[in-house]
Amino acid sequence: MSRLKVEDVLREISQTGARRAKVAITDIDGVLRGKYISVDKLRSALSGGFGFCDVVFGWDSSDVCYEDAGVEYTGWHTGYPDAEARLDPTTFRTIPWEEGIPFLLGHFVKVGPDGEEAPLPVCPRQLLRRIVAMAGDMGLAAKFGMEFEWFNFRETPDSLAAKGHQNPDPLTPGMFGYSVLRSSLNSPFFRDLMELTADFGVPLEGLHTETGPGVFEAAITVDDALEAADRAVLFKSAAREIGYRHGIMPTFMAKWNTALPGCSGHMHQSLWRDGSNVFFDADDPNRMSDTFRHYLAGQLTLLPEILALMAPTINSYKRLVEGMWAPTRANWAIDNRTVALRVIPGSNKSTRLETRVSGSDVNPYLAVAAALAAGLYGIRNKLALPSEPVVGNGYTAEGHPRLPGSLAEAADALDRSTAARELFGDAFVDHFVASRRWEVRQFKAAVTDWEMKRYFEII
Repeated sequence: MSRLKVEDVLREISQTGARRAKVAITDIDGVLRGKYISVDKLRSALSGGFGFCDVVFGWDSSDVCYEDAGVEYTGWHTGYPDAEARLDPTTFRTIPWEEGIPFLLGHFVKVGPDGEEAPLPVCPRQLLRRIVAMAGDMGLAAKFGMEFEWFNFRETPDSLAAKGHQNPDPLTPGMFGYSVLRSSLNSPFFRDLMELTADFGVPLEGLHTETGPGVFEAAITVDDALEAADRAVLFKSAAREIGYRHGIMPTFMAKWNTALPGCSGHMHQSLWRDGSNVFFDADDPNRMSDTFRHYLAGQLTLLPEILALMAPTINSYKRLVEGMWAPTRANWAIDNRTVALRVIPGSNKSTRLETRVSGSDVNPYLAVAAALAAGLYGIRNKLALPSEPVVGNGYTAEGHPRLPGSLAEAADALDRSTAARELFGDAFVDHFVASRRWEVRQFKAAVTDWEMKRYFEII
């Protein structure tokens, strides 16, 4: 993605002849929220920003306003005013499945009494920008590559709602990972996912079926951390929008069915300085530098405290169970997919860390920020690895801390974490913890099908 400036974007928009554009931000849950605006309004917004109702940080993913949840930033007590949004010209692209209309991502600022601007502490994209700047102050550039698994169904929003969100019809039957047959069967959808996302500035390195009915996995091409998170946010939205064109409805839930594998959102990452991968050491048997070890130690140490940022929903913890390709302990190993943190030795180009805790339901800005911040914390404090690499089954290896087993536990751990508050700031931590505790309250109040089947007749 080219690093466009405002004047470059204005020139390109003029050349397209577009009369409207789409702009968007993400809320705390990673849901893309946006609007269509006229090109004249876009020109004004690029130059001076625009107002965007701050309710996007005052409600949950179902648009239910937080009540008595301890959310201080906005609510009925503030009257839900506009927050100041700023578009990032480097995110400019056109939407190929919407007649090539212009599109830009933005983030929020708070404006002081004298007009001075500062990042809005509760804005996820601003949080990641701050962590990226922290790496820059250490002379480091972070590169990330996101992978997503997700299930696809022959449904529409209307048809699924009519079913009460029960028994969706999978795109394909059976368990058939890496299947050339299944991908051939749905080649128009596969083609559009590969080609239209590339045209949208979200290139994929690979796309294949995973094990499970109608499940795919996409690897998004690696880039700088902020661009990687932008791409991840946009890929999830693009997959849904492209799916609509084919009568297909994707879900990025971490676990939609008890009997089937969950959906991961693995993060591959490395740190660079002056064109060299600082994780790589040719003289080490595992190609790991001391910097890599400190970075890994930071993530291992803080993982139980920051898990809520990588597993942010009630459903996330249905995926994190033993024997289901998702980690349950804060452990690491060399090229082993049963652990939380997988070291992948290679060349100067390819040596990297894969964080396997995160699921496909993440807010990419928060997941990338959490992984990077924890790693930088380890480097800055020269943390030593607290354990040896796991050999064999990471689910049964003793001596490694168990990760929180529920969103409630994870939110409490984040709330108590002095390191998280140092890295992310009290305002963000308080807001995010309150939003997660709200999610837990909503879940506890719900009557589920499981309860109806278990208790309706016999209790």
